[in-house]
Amino acid sequence: MSELSFAVGEVLPEVQLGPISRATLALYAGASGDHNPVHIDSDFAKNAGLPDVFAHGMLSFGVLSQAVTRWAGVGRLREFGARFVSVTQVHDLITCRATILERFEADGEARLRLAVVATAQDGRETLNGDAVVALD
Repeated sequence: MSELSFAVGEVLPEVQLGPISRATLALYAGASGDHNPVHIDSDFAKNAGLPDVFAHGMLSFGVLSQAVTRWAGVGRLREFGARFVSVTQVHDLITCRATILERFEADGEARLRLAVVATAQDGRETLNGDAVVALD
């Protein structure tokens, strides 16, 4: 873990995804097995009333989790949850951040609760939530 003082309000290093390309969506569809055409077929998406294809929610969720796990490591992760608040469009550049909300003790461990957020280049939040990591 980096040399943070673990004070409320400290921000962990950012993780970025994108810009989201059609190739990224096709590769993720293949890797995840999620071949929903709204993610990979522009004609289908437009016929469904959408402006274009959009990213799989779990693609963004996975990158958001990296804002915590790249810093703390997977073994220190105790909780992670996020909710989807807007669609990640093709061509979006997503920046994922985690901010320390509190330091507390649980199950004999010093822990941090973090706010996590994924934001598009236009300031639109696409996901937000929280995570808990152990310090010990």
